[in-house]
Amino acid sequence: MYDTILVPTDGSDQAAVAATHAIDIAATRSATVHVLSIVDDRAFLVLDDDRVAAVRADLRANARDAVDDAATAALGRGLEVETSIETGHPAEQIVDYASDHDVDLIVMGTSGDEYETNVVGSVSQRVVRRAPVPVLTVGPDVDG
Repeated sequence: MYDTILVPTDGSDQAAVAATHAIDIAATRSATVHVLSIVDDRAFLVLDDDRVAAVRADLRANARDAVDDAATAALGRGLEVETSIETGHPAEQIVDYASDHDVDLIVMGTSGDEYETNVVGSVSQRVVRRAPVPVLTVGPDVDG
C-alpha cells in the first residue's frame, strides 16, 4: 500500500520528527523514501535585485542540508532514497511532486503556529486539502 513515501523537509526540528515517523513506516514496508525541500521563491519578492542571488544560494544550501540529513537517516535504515530540491510555493510543489512521482503517502510536520494557521494557512493544511494521496501530519508536541 505504501511503496513510495514523500517527506517534505525545511530542516526544522518538526520536519526531522516527521522524517523519523516516515522512515519508521518505510522500514516496515521496504518503501522508497523521497526527501524533498522547497526553496520558497516568494521570499524574493521583497528583496533588492542585487541580493536575490545570495539569498537564493543560502536558501538552496539550507535546503540541501535538510535533504541530506533526512536522506542520511533513511539510508542508515537501509532504505532506498531519492532526493530533490525544488523552487516555488511549498504546498504546490509538494502536491505536484507527489503526483509526478506516484507517491503513496506524504508525511510532514506541522508548525502549530497560530498566526500562520489563522492568517495565511499553513503549508501542511494546504497539502492536506490538495494532495492526491493520504497525508500524515506530525504535530509539534509529538516526539520522534
